[in-house]
Amino acid sequence: MKILVLNCGSSSIKYKLFDMPGERVLARGQAERLGRADSLVRHELAGRDPFTREQSLSDHREAIDVLLKYLVAPEGGVLAGIRDIAGVGHRFVHGGEFFRSSVAIDLEVRETLETCRNLAPLHNPHNLTGIDVCAELIPHAPQAAVFDTAFHQTLPEHAFTCALPYRFYEENRIRKYGFHGTSHRYVSSRASELVGEGREGLRIVTCHLGNGSSLCAVRDGKSCDTTMGFTPLSGVVMGTRCGDIDPALPAHLVETLNIPLAEVMSILNHESGVLGISGLSPDFRDLESAADSGHERARLALAVFAYSVARGVASLIPAIGGLDALVFTAGIGENSPRMRERICAFLPWLGVELDAEKNERGVPETDVSRTGSPVRILVIPTDEERLIARDTVAVLGYAGEMSTGERQRLSPEAVGR
Repeated sequence: MKILVLNCGSSSIKYKLFDMPGERVLARGQAERLGRADSLVRHELAGRDPFTREQSLSDHREAIDVLLKYLVAPEGGVLAGIRDIAGVGHRFVHGGEFFRSSVAIDLEVRETLETCRNLAPLHNPHNLTGIDVCAELIPHAPQAAVFDTAFHQTLPEHAFTCALPYRFYEENRIRKYGFHGTSHRYVSSRASELVGEGREGLRIVTCHLGNGSSLCAVRDGKSCDTTMGFTPLSGVVMGTRCGDIDPALPAHLVETLNIPLAEVMSILNHESGVLGISGLSPDFRDLESAADSGHERARLALAVFAYSVARGVASLIPAIGGLDALVFTAGIGENSPRMRERICAFLPWLGVELDAEKNERGVPETDVSRTGSPVRILVIPTDEERLIARDTVAVLGYAGEMSTGERQRLSPEAVGR
C-alpha cells in the first residue's frame, strides 16, 4: 500500500511516498518558497536522478496539487492514479495534552486540532492546512496525525510542571511539552535495537542537533525529560534561537533598551544562537570554516554550542538514573564529527569515551565509542517520515491486512507509543 507523508511548514512542504509495509521510499521531494514567483519544486524518484524546477506556487493547496501530479505523471510518475494512495500521514508539531499518541483524523479530531492552532502558531496552522488540502484533493484517502509532542506525554509531573502559580497550568495548560518527539522516538528505538538489550532498563540520551536542537532522556522506551519546554525556543543553544536564558532578560531589553516586545521575541528566535554570537551564520559548516581561518567569534559560537549540549546531557541524567547510550542525530549530530568530539570532551566523567578514528569515519548508523567505553556513543540518522508512515498504517487499521510479523512490527507498542 502507498502511504504519503507530508510535513507542511510556513513556506515549504516536504513529502515522501512509501510502499508499505516494506517501507520502500518510492519518491521524495519538497516545494519551497511558497507564495513567491520563484517557488522551487524538488522531486526525486527511487533509482532516478532528482530534478529541481522553478515555478510559481501561490499556496499550500497549489503546491500539494503539483506534487500529486508529479506522482501520477505518465512519464516519471510512480502511481497509476491518485487512488493508489491508501493513506496520508501528517507531521503535526503540537498536540498539547489532547494527544498522547498518533491518531486517525476524523471530524472530532479535526475540531480538537483546531483548538491546538495557537499552541505552535508558526507550525500548527500550516499543518492544519495540509490536512484540509488533502481532504479536498485526495478525499478517498484516510489521514493520520503524528505529533512531535506526543512522545513527551510520558514525562512525570515533576518534570513537566513549571514553577509558576499553579493556576496557569490548571487554566491555561502552561507546562513543558517538548518537541522533536518523532525524531527522539525513532532514534531511541533504533538505539535499543543496535545495543541489543531491548528497551527495558536501557538509559539513553538522544541529541537531535540541527538548526533547531533538543535532547531527550529515554528509559524503557519512554521520554522521561527533554530540554525544550513550553515552546521550541527553550533548551540548548541553537542556530538562531537563544535557548535557556535569564527570564528577566526580555523585560530588560524592553524596559531599559526600549526594544518593543515583538522585536525582542524576533531577536530571541531569529537573530540569536550561534548566529548571534558569531555575527556570521547559523550554518555550522560556515562556522567551522571561519573558525579554521581564525574567526574568533565563530570559534566561540561553536564552543558555546558544544558546552550547552554537554550541559544539557548532564542535566538529564537524574531523569533516568544513569547513562547507557548517547545518541547523535539530525543534521549536525549526524554529519559533524568535530562537534561530536567537542561535546564528548566535556563528558568523560560520565563514561563517555569517543573513538577518534571511528568518529571521523562517519559511517551512518554506527557506534563511535571507544572499545570498553561504559557508555555507547551512537550516530543514528533520523527518519521521522518513516516513523510517520508506520504510525499511519497502524492507526488507520491497515495492520489487519498484513502478516503476523508485519503487524507486530507496526503495532502501537512496537512503534513506541
